[in-house]
Amino acid sequence: MYVILVYDMNTKRVAKMLKHCRKYLNWIQNSTFEGEISKVKLTEMLDLAYEIMDDEEDSIIVFKSRSKDWLDKEILGFEKQSTGQIL
Repeated sequence: MYVILVYDMNTKRVAKMLKHCRKYLNWIQNSTFEGEISKVKLTEMLDLAYEIMDDEEDSIIVFKSRSKDWLDKEILGFEKQSTGQIL
């Protein structure tokens, strides 16, 4: 499946969450990630993310799609990290 993950964390936990999410998805913008991931890996990632976050202060939103083909993406301005193919 293809996912877009965004999070809003207290500054005390931002760096740790960034490092964690980069293990699973492509970092595309501050606190925003995207990429192909299996259901098992997504569950693993979210379980570990829940251990990092404080659910009284922080939030994570995951948008899921069957594939990247079902997603129209428009970028305005500078693209921090391209997720396209490298040849």
